[in-house]
Amino acid sequence: MNRRRLVRVPASSGNLGPGYDALAAALSLQLELEVVETGEFAVECDIEGVPLDRSNLCVQAFEALHPADGLTFTISSEIPLAAGLGSSAAAIVAGLSAADHLYELDAPLFELAAELEGHPDNVAAALRGGFVICAGDDPPDRFDPPPDIEAVLAIPPERVPTADARAALPDQVPLADATHNVAHTALLVLGLARADLSLIARGLDDRIHQPRRASLYPRSMELLGKAQELGAIGASISGAGPTVLFWSSFEHSGSLVERLRAEAPDCEIRHVPFTPAGADVREL
Repeated sequence: MNRRRLVRVPASSGNLGPGYDALAAALSLQLELEVVETGEFAVECDIEGVPLDRSNLCVQAFEALHPADGLTFTISSEIPLAAGLGSSAAAIVAGLSAADHLYELDAPLFELAAELEGHPDNVAAALRGGFVICAGDDPPDRFDPPPDIEAVLAIPPERVPTADARAALPDQVPLADATHNVAHTALLVLGLARADLSLIARGLDDRIHQPRRASLYPRSMELLGKAQELGAIGASISGAGPTVLFWSSFEHSGSLVERLRAEAPDCEIRHVPFTPAGADVREL
């Protein structure tokens, strides 16, 4: 009988304001990858612009562990591409997880995924779900999303390649900016641990990456500046952008969505809760 595996991997939001390359959260949008032994190599995907050959990111990640000969890969995803929502991290985690499970390899998935992605935060959230803290080469620490805190996304129509976003950052930053971000990252994590909305609001302030990338997504920065006026706890640019992640208390998410749709008709507005679930592999 032909072996089959179905992998589901969540979207993710990296940085979370001041936690550049160190903090991320899993979001309840999913990429699904089905891998089936069919005797021939093929890639099927209904997402425009996704390669249907071995350059496909899911396949590249799979082949980091095992050749893909004789396998058919079927990909579907709710995660928009190049929007700062971890689409590449989800693809990498899906491919690695499928190969690891199909061939019972017990591979170091986080280390491999971080190497392929180039940074650890998104792949850690995609693998493990919830909120993650990545500290150097150590395994990520994870905790569940606090109750009653949700995400509302504003996704502008333009896209920002991650390479362009990274090129906008200098090799060094002023000590005052680094100190600010260390302090506010600590406030944010403490606020999440305590489910303290005021600490979360204070902790989201960033001086390292968002201001230096403002020219890449001016509309996003405009919306970010209006977050509390619109009824959010605060906001952060999701990963490399341009998506804006608005942090909301559960009881205010509905009204926040309505206000954002009125304020930003040019953007796609999605109510997307944080999720404790990471990558899941099932044998079919």
